[in-house]
Amino acid sequence: MDITVRSGDALSTSSALAVLVTFEGASVPAAVANSFETSDFSGAANQSLMVYPKGRGGPKRVLLVGLGARKGVTAESVRQAAATAIKQARSAQAADITLGLPADMPLGGDEVGQALAEGLELGNYRYLQHQTGRSAADLHEIASVTVFAPKHTKSVAQGVATGSAIARGTNFARDLVNTPGGMKTPPQLAQRAIELGERHPAINVTVYDEVRLEKEGFGGILAVGKGSDSPPRFIIMEYGKQFKGSTVCLVGKGLTFDSGGLNIKPAEGMETMKNDMGGSAAVFGVMQTVAELGLPLHVVGLVPSAENMPSGRSYRPGDIVTTLSGKTIEILNTDAEGRVILSDGLHFAQRYKPAAIVELSTLTGAVIIALGNHATAVMATDQSLADQLVAAGAASGDKAWQLPLWDEYHQMVKSDIADLKNLAGRGAGSITAGAFLSAFAGKYPFAHLDIAGTAWLDAPTKPYLSKGGTGAGVRLVTEFLRTFN
Repeated sequence: MDITVRSGDALSTSSALAVLVTFEGASVPAAVANSFETSDFSGAANQSLMVYPKGRGGPKRVLLVGLGARKGVTAESVRQAAATAIKQARSAQAADITLGLPADMPLGGDEVGQALAEGLELGNYRYLQHQTGRSAADLHEIASVTVFAPKHTKSVAQGVATGSAIARGTNFARDLVNTPGGMKTPPQLAQRAIELGERHPAINVTVYDEVRLEKEGFGGILAVGKGSDSPPRFIIMEYGKQFKGSTVCLVGKGLTFDSGGLNIKPAEGMETMKNDMGGSAAVFGVMQTVAELGLPLHVVGLVPSAENMPSGRSYRPGDIVTTLSGKTIEILNTDAEGRVILSDGLHFAQRYKPAAIVELSTLTGAVIIALGNHATAVMATDQSLADQLVAAGAASGDKAWQLPLWDEYHQMVKSDIADLKNLAGRGAGSITAGAFLSAFAGKYPFAHLDIAGTAWLDAPTKPYLSKGGTGAGVRLVTEFLRTFN
């Protein structure tokens, strides 16, 4: 979708469809107001109404979309209104639309533009790659949106460019999560990383195959992956090595399908376990976004990738796994495999002497009990890092909330016969998983983002989200990197 910004009035064009975004209770132009009953549209948040203006000239159809009360309007209000608009416009089979903004927006132009582009692009997302026989109407796409900004046109346009890049990265992550597990095995996921590097030469991609993993001692990845016929991979994506200063390492869990292994999951819902690589998808999306935005920062994306399957070769409950760090893990449950492969990725990150290690994973069902589908859990060994991530979540609308990582939780993951155990019992399941992971980050500031509740939805919770993969973490981490201190 091509989004352009210009000054002027959206109603001054002969567009087939014009969208007017308006505050609750605000007046609308007379040509439009005369076309509907005032009781039909108040401008409440995400309310919409299609009207057909009377008289000659101007757009044939006008879609009114509400922002809610002006005093309560935020970037999230704009994001949701834009998503509502694009969905309605697509249903109306519009090819190109114009969109008018209020002149007295209570936000900066760049903030408005970014939220607007994110809402349009995210709201327009669909995953239809495997559906056949759909009608042309079903497959209809909007080619372009012309945004009319009465004020701050230049800054709105700059915001649109930023928001479009972030939305593309988020939708890339959504595509990866929604892809069936049999079509994104670890070697196939590694190929997607190689293709990302080809599209964006600023990203240097290296892939370790199973031979290299064995030679270097990636015991965690190899243990989890040995039950599958698809061999594991370790993916390194590096951007901005030329920039002096801080390095940030992003580590994403790349479990391309999780059957649970020998501790096999229940059949019901297992098909959704293609989403267990949501952390790696977020890292892919962030790396693409960072490259498109040209951030002046050295960012390294690391993805340990495996498939957790039952077979005669699978690792077993009771096994002891020696990881890349040399630390040993007692396996109490093969379905707590994400932390086992991440142990190698986190230890590898130390080679870059990073200013921060941020890890993302769909790690625990317990986090859904704690926070539902509305916020990502943050656990960190450094309070400044935690504060920056929570603030980035608030600013981006990709919300995050901190959970504690006290010493008592670290004690819970100690093993009687190894250094650590991969399961600490039912209590504080999300936190003990974070405590386990922190043991492999060394002295470096570390944050664990558990996106198990936010990376996948069974039903939409906002206009710009849909059933399936959400791209959780991309907006949050991109905002964190843009403001990293």
